[in-house]
Amino acid sequence: MNGIEWLKPAIVAGSILYALIGVAIFWICFVLIDWITPYKLWDEIVEKKNLALAVVVAAMCISIGMIVSAAIHG
Repeated sequence: MNGIEWLKPAIVAGSILYALIGVAIFWICFVLIDWITPYKLWDEIVEKKNLALAVVVAAMCISIGMIVSAAIHG
């Protein structure tokens, strides 16, 4: 019975809750950084095809994701 202990509804619900909290925090951080920068990140990457900025934003996304996951994991 110990092999399927992670299938308990409380554990699954907690994991889903933490995932949603993590995504919300990540999105808030991204919007905040987009607001701080002097131009719109999404427009600059998608419309103007700024590959260098896309790489920087990708690194930022990975960094924020790692910070959020470490904070949630404890």
